[in-house]
Amino acid sequence: MAREERRLHVDGLDHAILPDPPLVTPAPAADGAHRRLSPGQAVALSTIALGLVVALTAAPGQALDVLRWTGLTLFALLATLRLAAACTPRRLVVAPPLPDHALPAYTVLAPLYKEASVAAELVTNLERLDYPRDRLQVLIVLEADDAETIAAFHALPLPAFVQVLVAPPGGPKTKPRACNHALERARGELLVIYDAEDAPDPGQLREAAARFAAAPTALACLQAPLRIEIPAISGLLPRQFQQEYAAHFEVLLPALARWRLAFPLGGTSNHFKTAPLRAVGGWDAFNVTEDADVGFRLAAAGYTLDVIDRPTLETAPTTWKAWRPQRARWIKGHLATLLVHLRGPAARRPRVAMALFLTLFLSLVSTHLHAPIFAGAVLMILLDLAPDGHAALDGPGLVLFGYAWMGSAIAAAVGRRRAGGRARALDLLGLPLIWLLQGWAGCHALWQFVRRPHHWDKTPHAPRAGRRLA
Repeated sequence: MAREERRLHVDGLDHAILPDPPLVTPAPAADGAHRRLSPGQAVALSTIALGLVVALTAAPGQALDVLRWTGLTLFALLATLRLAAACTPRRLVVAPPLPDHALPAYTVLAPLYKEASVAAELVTNLERLDYPRDRLQVLIVLEADDAETIAAFHALPLPAFVQVLVAPPGGPKTKPRACNHALERARGELLVIYDAEDAPDPGQLREAAARFAAAPTALACLQAPLRIEIPAISGLLPRQFQQEYAAHFEVLLPALARWRLAFPLGGTSNHFKTAPLRAVGGWDAFNVTEDADVGFRLAAAGYTLDVIDRPTLETAPTTWKAWRPQRARWIKGHLATLLVHLRGPAARRPRVAMALFLTLFLSLVSTHLHAPIFAGAVLMILLDLAPDGHAALDGPGLVLFGYAWMGSAIAAAVGRRRAGGRARALDLLGLPLIWLLQGWAGCHALWQFVRRPHHWDKTPHAPRAGRRLA
């Protein structure tokens, strides 16, 4: 029997709301980012903070030396990870393509908020997807208070396979909450998320479907590489963003997948089997990096992750004003994800725990310790404040710093080559500047983690104009 359509009236406009299909609604996770710290974590962090204060009061020189060397060592360990990943050949997996009649139903989720300016461009990009239209469901998910974007989509001649959902009012107002609303209505055996600014390779869905069909049943998610387009005339920030994405998606994630380790998913172009995604409860609506969280929850439940080759093109922030809130949100979300999984089943699975250490823990420590270390060293050198007989950054410290830069620079250069471009010497030399700015964003992230843990800093997007990959 046909199901009746419901409608939502928002700001003078009627919006079709698809009726709930006969599916099992995902059960919310027993623990998640709605709880910042468990009692045990609160005690442990308080003990560490108290011990640090006592050490700095009793022997400040020695305590600072320990902090400095701890930070430098962990930074070098992170560089070793990147260097090892750069030296790991990318695994070539060719799955036989599926004929149209064998392709599974596919759902595309595109959660948007205040994105009226890119609505038409997104629909054009989604129309380019090479997938049978009778097996493709695209759900554009909007917020009830976003009248401008709702009106923009109502003004577009949408294809029949594209449907607009309006998430009901409520909190938290986050991307994962909107995704969970759409997940209840997803009809596809497979599901992918795209962001407002995404331009996915037209063959990406077919590649993912073929890989899932040929892989063991434990494979639950495939991450497509994200490649950054930058303006024809660009400054330091977009180029740094581009080489950072190249190192992460073209080098680190393929290596982790080859080593059979879990990894934090990117915020877009995650291709899921819908059933395992529902089995782990969908996304954590309170986590502002729900992508990283759900990858580790899948791994903790015994599923595996892998990567595919066909990319998604994205745009980068072009101003520091846009970059800092986005980076702070990532850092805040990664901190919440790490704390959640350290007290959950992921910590009891050795390979998943190792992946948490290599990715989230090392990255967070690098952000919060090394920027102050290097900023302090530079200030001491410039102002000649180093105590007599103590260099601001001595020989071994300079060696570790040089090694850290080398590992990161090699990963960036390899990633840029794999993405079809080449690294620029000035961009590689600019890495330490980004490390310092990461610390600036990290301070903002810590403040928000305490005061506004579930606040979503919105990254503005604009239509493409004269962008390139080189």
